[in-house]
Amino acid sequence: MTSSPVAAHSVDSGTITPGGTMRGLIKHHAGTGLKFVDDHPVPEPGPRDVRIRVNKAGICGTDRHIWEWDEWASGRVPVGIITGHEFVGVIDKIGSAVTRYQPGQRVSAEGHLTAGKDYLSQTGNAHIASDTVIFGIDRDGCFADYIVVPESNVWPVHPEIPDRVAAVFDPLGNAVHTVMAAGVSSKNVLISGVGIIGLMAVTVAKAAGAAKVFCTDINPPRLELAKKLGAHAVFDARDDGWIDDARAQTYEGVDVLLEMSGAPAAMDQGFRALRNGGTAALLGLPAKHVNFDFNSHIIFKGCTVLGINGRRIWDTWYQMERLLLSGHLELDEIITHEFPMEDYERAFETMISGEGIKVLLDLSR
Repeated sequence: MTSSPVAAHSVDSGTITPGGTMRGLIKHHAGTGLKFVDDHPVPEPGPRDVRIRVNKAGICGTDRHIWEWDEWASGRVPVGIITGHEFVGVIDKIGSAVTRYQPGQRVSAEGHLTAGKDYLSQTGNAHIASDTVIFGIDRDGCFADYIVVPESNVWPVHPEIPDRVAAVFDPLGNAVHTVMAAGVSSKNVLISGVGIIGLMAVTVAKAAGAAKVFCTDINPPRLELAKKLGAHAVFDARDDGWIDDARAQTYEGVDVLLEMSGAPAAMDQGFRALRNGGTAALLGLPAKHVNFDFNSHIIFKGCTVLGINGRRIWDTWYQMERLLLSGHLELDEIITHEFPMEDYERAFETMISGEGIKVLLDLSR
């Protein structure tokens, strides 16, 4: 996922019903780690909400920020919140005014919530609405047995898509949005940064008809996996000699840059490798302000630059579903580990250490 500014309003997250309790992972203090509890009150859906029994949930880079309690997390995330925003589950209860869904349906959900009333929401751009609220950041998330979601945010999961894939719709949607926005069909594509979403972008770009896919990173095993997923060539970003190599294999540079790392050096290299008149789609988030050569990289290059945030609602979701059902996406080697919820500390260690790529929590046990 990508992070938006602090929301100007809050969306009702449901009242708490007396009695029932559930397991959950809570940001319990202003420091490192999360706390497992088994006595958190079960939330009750409001009139237009559904309550979902979570089966599997994915751990992402944002969850790592919250775990480590870095500068961004400490300035944004309220202590006491249930974290997590990537999940799949089954509807357990619906509100009195819900008409589109019924208990028993297997679903995921768009994690960016808006009131649907601002200019952007009403012109097909709800993914960048000014009043966005995010599960697991601004309101309780999915690292719990139950989550309450507005009916308008629910996505029914196709029966042919397994839980382990449906649990990562959020990051996969980021990859799909980035690739599709850049128009990669028949193009030579550079993906800078092959973390989780960068690796997903490799298989999405190949499925979308990219001619050649080049990848850069500083992690050799991730680069090897990128090649296994279909990359034409991979390069160690610590030596920028690869830029001349990539330009020699293309028409004076790659047609499309998909920047997934947020690393200033990678951004500079990516724009140097991009041909004049090319397209750059930027998803990676720099940790701080970046010194950037606008004259050479954008103005004189005459390129198109796209800022990518989240997923287009619901266009990206339909694209993602069609790609998955086509059988052309390869995700098995990206989704590497699964742990029971109680073993959450090992799950986070596996993700943070780099031993695992995409790590899931299984809440169905």
